[in-house]
Amino acid sequence: MSQESVHQTVMLGEAVEALAIRPSGCYVDGTFGRGGHSRAILARLGPAGRLLALDRDPQAVAAARAIDDPRFVLLHHRFGDLALALREAGMSAVDGVLLDIGVSSPQLDEGARGFSFRFDAPLDMRMDTTRGETAAEWLARADIGEITEIIRNYGEERFAFQIAKKIVAARDERPVASTGELAALVREAVRTREPGQDPATRTFQALRIHVNQELEQLALALPQAVDALRPGGRLAVISFHSLEDRIVKRFLREQASPDSLPKDLPLRADELPQPRLRLIGKPLRASAAEVAANPRARSAVLRVAEKLAGEGA
Repeated sequence: MSQESVHQTVMLGEAVEALAIRPSGCYVDGTFGRGGHSRAILARLGPAGRLLALDRDPQAVAAARAIDDPRFVLLHHRFGDLALALREAGMSAVDGVLLDIGVSSPQLDEGARGFSFRFDAPLDMRMDTTRGETAAEWLARADIGEITEIIRNYGEERFAFQIAKKIVAARDERPVASTGELAALVREAVRTREPGQDPATRTFQALRIHVNQELEQLALALPQAVDALRPGGRLAVISFHSLEDRIVKRFLREQASPDSLPKDLPLRADELPQPRLRLIGKPLRASAAEVAANPRARSAVLRVAEKLAGEGA
């Protein structure tokens, strides 16, 4: 691995503190990456503690083999399969779940993965390279409406239709198979440029989110995490852009204040839905010092909640 692709764990101290780790507790790191959070959690666990880590990326799974610790197990799963992973690990309930959402530095910095327009490489973008279709395969079969919708919704790109039109026209000549080819098409289609941002940024983000079903996986994982927590257990989620954070924010608020029922329903107070979570503090952002050392931390937001008593797993 090149020096450039060394992963810097974002909000390491803040995330581990948020879990309020008990030495004998059981915890889940739903996004192992290169193990920064997992190693910090293990350092706080006693001999009876346990840590289950998940990752969909085979390279991350390979990196986890370097941790030789009987308290630690790594499973090749998406975090949307949390309940299944817990069953496989023989863990019925846990004291904390950490989700560090989004793409890792090695995925972005290793050109062959096809995530970045900084390298001319096959247009792959899959976090799990063992299954699913690549970005190039999806672009080869999707119609102009589908491409427009994905780029507009997941990339928040106002030139989505123009980009989709350019892609469809180009693939009539030959498949759009590389990151360089896609980036060039996007740059031709985008008429104005945001200062400091390549015109291809939003489109690449949108395709990555779509190919990996990132938002769907997040929506699946959050309720499974709450179900798995013991009373007093913590859920900590680090998100990196507004689409992710919106899902996390809405979910946590709904679980902390289930007051959406009409007020005139003939229900006694003890029949009303009870909150399952208590929000812990305000959302945290990476410090100025961390952002200076690792610019990818600048958009990170950490939200934390605690499971209430009476909500056993």
